[in-house]
Amino acid sequence: MDMESEKEEEKPKAAGAFSNALSSLNVLRPGEIPDAAFIHAARKKRQMARELGDFTPHDSEPGKGRLVREDENDASDDEDDDEKRRIVFSVKEKSQRQKIAEEIGIEGSDDDALVTGEQDEELSRWEQEQIRKGINIPQVQASQPTEVNMYYQNTYQTMPYGSSYGIPYSYTAYGSSDAKSQKTDNTVPFKTPSNEMTPVTIDLVKKQLKDRLDSMKELHKTNRQQHEKHLQSRVDSTRAIERLEGSSGGIGERYKFLQEMRGYVQDLLECFSEKVPLINELESAIHQLYKQRASRLVQRRQDDIKDESSEFSSHSNKALMAPNLDSFGRDRALYQEHAKRRIAEREARRTRRRQAREQTGKMADHLEGLSSDDEETSTDITNFNLEKDRISKESSKVFEDVLESFCSIDCIKSQFEAWRSKYYTSYKDAYIGLCLPKLFNPLIRLQLLTWTPLEAKCRDFENMLWFESLLFYGCEEREQEKDDVDVALLPTIVEKVILPKLTVIAENMWDPFSTTQTSRMVGVTLKLVNGYPSVVNAENKNTQVYLKALLLRMRRTLDDDVFMPLYPKNVLENKNSGPYLFFQRQFWSSVKLLGNFLQWYGIFSNKTLQELSIDGLLNRYILMAFQNSEYGDDSIKKAQNVISCFPKQWFMNLKGERTISQLENFCRYLVHLADTIYRNSIGCSDVEKRNARENIKQIVKLLASVRALDHAISIASDHNVKEFKSLIEGK
Repeated sequence: MDMESEKEEEKPKAAGAFSNALSSLNVLRPGEIPDAAFIHAARKKRQMARELGDFTPHDSEPGKGRLVREDENDASDDEDDDEKRRIVFSVKEKSQRQKIAEEIGIEGSDDDALVTGEQDEELSRWEQEQIRKGINIPQVQASQPTEVNMYYQNTYQTMPYGSSYGIPYSYTAYGSSDAKSQKTDNTVPFKTPSNEMTPVTIDLVKKQLKDRLDSMKELHKTNRQQHEKHLQSRVDSTRAIERLEGSSGGIGERYKFLQEMRGYVQDLLECFSEKVPLINELESAIHQLYKQRASRLVQRRQDDIKDESSEFSSHSNKALMAPNLDSFGRDRALYQEHAKRRIAEREARRTRRRQAREQTGKMADHLEGLSSDDEETSTDITNFNLEKDRISKESSKVFEDVLESFCSIDCIKSQFEAWRSKYYTSYKDAYIGLCLPKLFNPLIRLQLLTWTPLEAKCRDFENMLWFESLLFYGCEEREQEKDDVDVALLPTIVEKVILPKLTVIAENMWDPFSTTQTSRMVGVTLKLVNGYPSVVNAENKNTQVYLKALLLRMRRTLDDDVFMPLYPKNVLENKNSGPYLFFQRQFWSSVKLLGNFLQWYGIFSNKTLQELSIDGLLNRYILMAFQNSEYGDDSIKKAQNVISCFPKQWFMNLKGERTISQLENFCRYLVHLADTIYRNSIGCSDVEKRNARENIKQIVKLLASVRALDHAISIASDHNVKEFKSLIEGK
């Protein structure tokens, strides 16, 4: 009885423990996921239910049973190892037996029976694990930390068995082992996806089918565009292949042409590299030969001027010099010996020129000083011709050891012309047209070796063989292209060969005192300006060098060769005396030089010409000679010759009554000349007065011709010239 009573007393206690476990299960709220403690409590619940049967416990004391304490101790040990690194929020999946039971329709108690069998197996495994732990661990603490036990006790809340599968789950984050307490509020709700499905309707199916159809149509459109693109790419590739295959033969021929041309040009350049130095030597030799002759003639003219000036200088100037020196500081004895020889030669040349004028009937119109003294002695002529012939023979031997295809302009031209006709595109791309002037340069210079336009028998360069050979180069039956550089072949040769040649001639051979040489130089220059305007212009570098050489030569002549003697008027009264003849010769030579300078009108600017001719020559030398001349017919004749040298274009566009400023001094001299003639006619016979009046009218006409109307009106008013208007109109 006592045993039975004790058992009966234990049942209420167990029932109380079961009641507490149920209360702890009720803590799990909807939507929370059960944790390890909750699952452990559920296991205890099922164990107690099996032990008590249908008895429902009302009270129990926690921690009295051995199994419960061991489970709690085991849970505490597990939590010490895992709570720092594990967050459990998974849901226990149903076993295979439960799934089968659900499929065959077993519910309620049948499910509990299945679960009970499974839990018995789990409990058996758990007990075995605890036994092994007890064997392996020497000492087991009897009491677990109060904080951990309190944590599980507070967490476990009773809940009806089996309800955990139908409620939302939750998970709890475990803190570190040294934390004193854990709040259940740290749980994060996690809702499982709803198992409810959207109702399927006809409209929904239609909409899905329509969306699917639209997507497939868009994909089909994209694929079709890609297909068309690939087809077009295939067509283009096929055409490119056909085009490249068709042009492969031409490429081979062009390559052959370029290689052939490259080899030919290299051979030609190697030939020229040996021959060009020889051509340069011959060219320098011929230039030096002409330069020596020109310098010899200029020096002779300067010596003649010095001789005559020294001969006719005043005795007062001679007295100031040392007895053994002349007026120029030269040794008198030695100089006189050479001077006598020069005087004899000079007079002989003048006599021969006078005889030549008498034979041609030009004696009456001739004025001393207008003729050029460029006659040479027979010895000088012979030496010059011998040296010139030697240079010509040497030039003919330069290419005697060279094949004709490398030294003949015709052969070289034909070779390039054939290439141009057959491979024009490659010919153009290789810029052969730009190289041809340089290739022809040595050969053309060799033909122009003795060419100088200063000589009367000089051939025009346009009539030479090289010009005629290259004249029609590149001219074909097909239409000419605008950018065809071969059209500029001859102009480029003129620029690179002719202009440098003329520059050397202007610097070393041209004599500005020679009217014939000046006329020829002006003629060839105008020919270049008018015939080759693309290269012979103010912007071209070679043209600028050429014009600069001309200006320097003219300025050098002004400084070195012009000399105007000054004699008292009583010395010049005798018109047959040496001083008078020397004075007249120097005056007319200056007027001739003035005319030679003004032949360059249209080539040089007006400013440059006026500076050279008027400021540098007329106002500096010629006006000084006018002031020493007698006032009368001779002065008027000289003034007429001076004014006839001026280009009429200078005065055509002048506005007002004044002429150009540089001629103002000359116009004042003419006014002074008119006044002097009028004063000298006072008290003379009627014939002399009539001559004086005619001279004044002539002066008015001269002033009107240079548009100095203010001075012409002044003279007409002062001297009562009534025919003023007719004089101006008849200018």
